[in-house]
Amino acid sequence: MDTYLDTERLALRHFTADDADLLIELDSDPEVMRYLSGGEPTPPEIVRERYLPNILAGYQKWNGNFGLFAAHEKAGGAFVGWFILRPAPQGPLDEVELGYRLRRAAWGNGYATEGSRALLGKAFTELGVRRVWAETMTVNRASRNIMEKLGMTHTETSPVPDDMAMIEGAEHGGVLYEITKEQWARR
Repeated sequence: MDTYLDTERLALRHFTADDADLLIELDSDPEVMRYLSGGEPTPPEIVRERYLPNILAGYQKWNGNFGLFAAHEKAGGAFVGWFILRPAPQGPLDEVELGYRLRRAAWGNGYATEGSRALLGKAFTELGVRRVWAETMTVNRASRNIMEKLGMTHTETSPVPDDMAMIEGAEHGGVLYEITKEQWARR
């Protein structure tokens, strides 16, 4: 496994063309997809034909430095989900999004915080990033707690996109959190 980043318990790597089944399994869990699609699974053909090719193209676009990264437990190698560290599609390389989607079996183990903390460190010390942002639904308290543990600050509330209007809690909107390199260095 070609490792992008190691933490104490996780190894993050680039996805490969052979990883569609990992993504399909992750996106088929209604609880994992609760705040993304209202629990509806992502159709396998969308994962194979659109999502995975876009993930792989991102590595090319950003020289492997940014993108979506498969996360595996170091002890045993189990797939736990993915982490994202990437600029907006046409955004500057020094402002990137942080995110994660973990299998339900991995919830409550501190993996989201551990992987995200390591990605923040890499972003600010190796990749020339000056600002990292993350978004979630206002009602997704678990994700918001992780952002706050990371030292991120809630900076904005906005309506959810129209394609998420059917999700429980959508009427409360979404939230944006951020942290700058200077804030990260002071923590």
